[in-house]
Amino acid sequence: MLTALVLIFVLAYAAIALEHPLKVNKSASALIGAGLLWTVYALSMGDPQVVSEQLGESLMGTAQIVFFLMGAMTIVEVVDAHNGFEVITSRIKTAKLSSLMWMVGFVTFFLSSILDNLTTTIVMVSLMKKLLKERDDRLFFAGIIVIAANAGGAWTPIGDVTTTMLWIGGQITTTAIMKGLFIASMINLLVPLGVVAMILRGRPVVGVPSARGSQLRATSFEKNLMFFLGLGILVAVPAFKTVTHLPPFLGILFGLGILWLVGDLIHKNKEDDEKNHLTLVHALTRIDMGSIVFFIGILLAVASLEHSHILTSVAQWLDKAVGRQDVIVIIIGLVSAVVDNVPLVAASMGMYSLAQFPADSFLWEFMAYCAGTGGSILIIGSAAGVAAMGLEKIDFIWYAKKISWLALIGYFGGAAAYIVQYQLTH
Repeated sequence: MLTALVLIFVLAYAAIALEHPLKVNKSASALIGAGLLWTVYALSMGDPQVVSEQLGESLMGTAQIVFFLMGAMTIVEVVDAHNGFEVITSRIKTAKLSSLMWMVGFVTFFLSSILDNLTTTIVMVSLMKKLLKERDDRLFFAGIIVIAANAGGAWTPIGDVTTTMLWIGGQITTTAIMKGLFIASMINLLVPLGVVAMILRGRPVVGVPSARGSQLRATSFEKNLMFFLGLGILVAVPAFKTVTHLPPFLGILFGLGILWLVGDLIHKNKEDDEKNHLTLVHALTRIDMGSIVFFIGILLAVASLEHSHILTSVAQWLDKAVGRQDVIVIIIGLVSAVVDNVPLVAASMGMYSLAQFPADSFLWEFMAYCAGTGGSILIIGSAAGVAAMGLEKIDFIWYAKKISWLALIGYFGGAAAYIVQYQLTH
């Protein structure tokens, strides 16, 4: 059974990676893979009730991420419909791609630490669509945004799902993780950012022509209101989670409702043909449902590996075969580029006890860094990558050729920095 599950996952993964040569949409491959994996798992288990409960549990976790993704993408589309991003784009004066790259990298890094890597990626990639005309430039920027978002999310408890898991589980504390991982996360960003800036040196920014027609339909007041309200809702979600202890998806849906209400009120006196493109209903038609369906498929596929204990077995095997903590955690980070980092971290949390490894020990902090940033190495290794893939239609192979090696050198650079830092301070 285990062999069959691994084989199906590998084949589905290969089909996703070879989407363009095969001319088969990645969403189809992900859904078929998820369906086959759960079917084989259910038939081999022989207990439909247990499998149904496990599937329900996995679906709940997947649905939370999907609802959050839909909410955030819709908010961004509403802001975009009102030309809200002009509030930022009109203030960016640089004419060089390299300078813009540095600016975008740092903004993404710090924004991700306040919001989370998924929301930040959606906002920043959407912003690049308004700034850059050339698709090749936007793809490079999207790649750096994924790296920066994951790096920024790794050093705060709310920036990444895995750090949040470790924080809630008591493995890390807020102050310690921020002190311990800031330098490593920054180096994870600076190394690839510096290389890409050298590649882009001397190249001018080719801007997107202003859409005069749409500017006339949204007033300056409406544009500013929807931009700051939309951004405010996204920023408020982590605070909502901290205060209420409710999942982030509820916060984003609550905020979406507020944005919907405000939009209906400010446009209530307009004719239907004048306000249709500004409504939230229209924004819902513009979000990329193909990417969301892909997200559902890949998360459910990975969940089947988690419930069949394949991931736990891999973690235990690593512990026996390798033995060294730092090497094991680095390998787990590399594996998270292929398999979702959430079940990997969950498996690791089950393997190592707090009695053996107390809060803020080397293992947990290094795990937060490696699992958080390792996902950048492949485009489908993180939620941020999947979101960018959907928004810009990034090819898996293109990312592997152009961005993966940058993410890899950043990953190892940050890992080395953390190990040295830990040895010097302990």
